[in-house]
Amino acid sequence: MSFELTILGSSAALPTSKRFPTAHLLKAGERFFLIDCGEGTQIRLRQYGINPSRIHHILISHLHGDHVFGLFGLLSTLGVMGRKVPLHLYGPDALKELIDYYNRFFGPLPFDLDIITPSESSGFIFESDKLTINAFPLKHRIPVFGYLFREKKKPLNVRKEQIEAYGLGIADIMRVKRGEDFVTDSGTVIPNSQLTLPPFHQRSYAYLSDTLFDPELAERVKGVDLLFHEATFSNRDKKLAAQTQHSTAAEAATLAKLAGVNKLLIGHFSSRYKEPLLLENEAKEIFENTTGVNDGDIYSIPLERLSGE
Repeated sequence: MSFELTILGSSAALPTSKRFPTAHLLKAGERFFLIDCGEGTQIRLRQYGINPSRIHHILISHLHGDHVFGLFGLLSTLGVMGRKVPLHLYGPDALKELIDYYNRFFGPLPFDLDIITPSESSGFIFESDKLTINAFPLKHRIPVFGYLFREKKKPLNVRKEQIEAYGLGIADIMRVKRGEDFVTDSGTVIPNSQLTLPPFHQRSYAYLSDTLFDPELAERVKGVDLLFHEATFSNRDKKLAAQTQHSTAAEAATLAKLAGVNKLLIGHFSSRYKEPLLLENEAKEIFENTTGVNDGDIYSIPLERLSGE
């Protein structure tokens, strides 16, 4: 199963000639999840060879323009393309009102829109046989959600040579896949670890934009493989970050360090910085494994077995 993130837009409120407003696309297996939909998102999808009709889930963090202005255009394009299957939208409660506005002036669409508002208490919004998604509130001027994508634990793979060696039947194999030991007819216990390959690591991605620095979020995204955290401002503009309820690159790195994540991506850069490498370097002083994203970047998390099992 693939687990691949494509950056469609990496700018904050003002687009530039090189950076479109925020949008990410996560491919998990054969499913595509669009996370935020800033202006120009559908153009980026075309430029990067991604068929928008393959997207069945769109997650909106909040209703500021740089995160939703591309939604109307994308919905209209999907309608023109003759889409018939439902599209699932996730986001704050006011998203329903926004879609009602769209339908009033530009609808009706030839497909159903299923709008889901995350519950701040449970946060659970999606589950398939391979993936779960949880939402949780961030700290900003209006209601905002962060999103956590995590693979489910895969069944264990039974070693073929052991199936033959112990004459395992289908029922035996199913029990071993669930982690049980095998007991022979003579009563000998064969440990599960001897019968199976090491389990796969459960890959994960967390998306945090826009938010004030909040150390309590560290527990929410603890140990994720890939964390995106907005870094709108440099540390020299820390007061402005606080006034606008955004984060600095240093604050994003601090959160990544507290959470013990594997890799930090920063973006949602203010257009005031002509070279965002400044922000990347500030973050690296605190959390070395940091990358400042660009439109078109792709980050893949490989499928790996756990060691030491």
